[in-house]
Amino acid sequence: MFRTKLIKATVGPVMRMMFRTRVEGIENIPGSGPVILAGNHLTFIDSMILPLVCDRTVHFIGKDEYVTGKGIKGRAMAWFFTGSGMIPVDRDGANGGVAALMTGRRILEEGKIFGIYPEGTRSPDGRLYRGRTGIARLTLMTGAPVVPFAVIGTDKLQPGGAGMPRPGRVTVRFGEAMEFSRYEGMDRDRYVLRAVTDSVMAEVMRLSGQEYVDMYATKAKAA
Repeated sequence: MFRTKLIKATVGPVMRMMFRTRVEGIENIPGSGPVILAGNHLTFIDSMILPLVCDRTVHFIGKDEYVTGKGIKGRAMAWFFTGSGMIPVDRDGANGGVAALMTGRRILEEGKIFGIYPEGTRSPDGRLYRGRTGIARLTLMTGAPVVPFAVIGTDKLQPGGAGMPRPGRVTVRFGEAMEFSRYEGMDRDRYVLRAVTDSVMAEVMRLSGQEYVDMYATKAKAA
């Protein structure tokens, strides 16, 4: 907790000045209790900006390589991401998806905020891709509301998702909380899971203004 406050107090002002961050709808995030933040993913710095604009700590799954790097840069990344709420998971392993889902469930059952990118990976071209149903499983298993969000402009500041980002304007927009209690006990129904996921992605699309592509981003990257 101390390290999280320290990061927000030191790194936060620098990033707000560098990216001229504008935050809209932050009041839509409940002040207590479990919450799922679900949004688009344009580039690497999304995961640095999101935790810094929220008053509460946002826990999210990240690649374990973010905290295993060597040298000063590797240690700095590990310090920042673990202090910001990232939980490293080997998502490329055989049980990576299950591990990520169970980690998210644990965080929510502890009454915390869990951040997730339903697309499963960064957009390859700035468009919004089909969401994976893990987001639906989490909200139906835990009863946690979903607050959709959109990060706008980061792809222009860090094209391709790599290298040092350049200064510019970033907007983080939060929508109204969505709850799906009417589907309680239906977390194994694939039609319900798809319907819930698609409704969340529709809100993300509305908030971001992105063009929607009805295919998985991983498939687009492999094409």
